[in-house]
Amino acid sequence: MFIWIAANISTIIISAALIVIIAMIAAFMIKSKRKGKSSCGCGCSSCAMNGSCRQKM
Repeated sequence: MFIWIAANISTIIISAALIVIIAMIAAFMIKSKRKGKSSCGCGCSSCAMNGSCRQKM
């Protein structure tokens, strides 16, 4: 078991780092969504999907 871990330590470290990065991005997106921020960053008045992409508070 330790031989397998030693042989694949770089893959394990890179995979763990990617999982952490993806989790941080997902947490940021969820936090932004809860605050009501738009994902596109532009004004909704000229958007074709105005009123459909998020509910108004």
